[in-house]
Amino acid sequence: MQDTTENPQATPQSNRQDTLHVVACIDGSSAAPAVCDYAAWASKHMDSPLTLLHVLDEERYPSEPDLAGNIGLGSREHLLDELAQLDRKRAKLALEHGNHMLDEAAQRLQTVGISEIKKRQRHGDLTESLLGMQEQVRLLVMGLHGESSSDRDQHIGSQLETVIRSMSRPILLVPNEFSAPKSSMLAFDGSATAFRGVEHLAASPVLKGMPLHLVMVGNETPEAMAQLRKAEAMLAPLESDITLAIRSGVVESVLHGYQDEFNIDILVMGAYGHSKIRRFLLGSTTTSMLTSAKKPLVILR
Repeated sequence: MQDTTENPQATPQSNRQDTLHVVACIDGSSAAPAVCDYAAWASKHMDSPLTLLHVLDEERYPSEPDLAGNIGLGSREHLLDELAQLDRKRAKLALEHGNHMLDEAAQRLQTVGISEIKKRQRHGDLTESLLGMQEQVRLLVMGLHGESSSDRDQHIGSQLETVIRSMSRPILLVPNEFSAPKSSMLAFDGSATAFRGVEHLAASPVLKGMPLHLVMVGNETPEAMAQLRKAEAMLAPLESDITLAIRSGVVESVLHGYQDEFNIDILVMGAYGHSKIRRFLLGSTTTSMLTSAKKPLVILR
C-alpha cells in the first residue's frame, strides 16, 4: 500500500493535529458530492477536522505491473513491455484524476465554511488503507452506492460490506443527495453492547438537540421498557426530545416502517452481540437493507 498524497490545507489550529478526524471517502461515484456535504455537516457538529481520502485500487491500477513468470517468451516480450507501459500510464492518469477529485472536494468544503481540511490519496486496498489510519478516525463517511451505479441501476459499493465488517469506528453511509439531518432514531436491543453504543452516542455532539427515537424490535415487556428508560437516562447529555418505542415484527420492515412513519432523517444501528439486529446487519439481508436505504445510516461498531 502506497500513500501517494498528503496535502493539508492551511490550518490555523495546529494544536489540533492529533485530533480525531471525520474522514470522507471520495471516489468517482455520484454520491461523492453528498459525501462531502454530510462530512462537512458532521465536522461542524462534532467540532472535528476533516480528511478527504481517495484510494486508488491497486488491482485496477497497479503501481508496478508484475510480469513475473512471463520471462522467456521471445518475440512476445516487447508486447509485454508495451502492456506494462500502458498500465503505468493508466495508473498515472488515475492518480492525477484522483488528485483533481480531492481538489474539487476540498473546494466544495471550503464554500460551506470548512477550513481545516487534509487530503490523502493512497494506492492500495480501501479496507487496508482505512484500517491503517483507523486510530485517527472519529467518523467515517462513505456513499451507499458504488462508482458503477446509475440512476436506473443503483447498488451498494463493492467494498462497503467489507469495510463495515472490518472497521471499529462509526460509519455514516449516505445517499446521493444531501439533506441536513433534523431527526434520528437508534435501533436498540438492550444488550450490553447496545448500551455501550448508547454511551458512545451520548458522548458525541453530532446529534445533540436533535429529536431522537429509541426503537426496540420485539415484544413489549416491563423489562424491555426498563431497558429503554435506562438508555433514555444515559442520553440526557444530548438534551434531546427522546421518544421510546417497542415494535414487534421483522427487523428490517419494522425499522424502515418506523422511519417512514415519522419521517426520520438518520437511522443509527449497531452490531449488537448475537441479537436479531446483529444477524440483520451482518447477515444475508445486509445487501437488501443498504440497497433500499434512501436516507443516511450510521453503523456503530
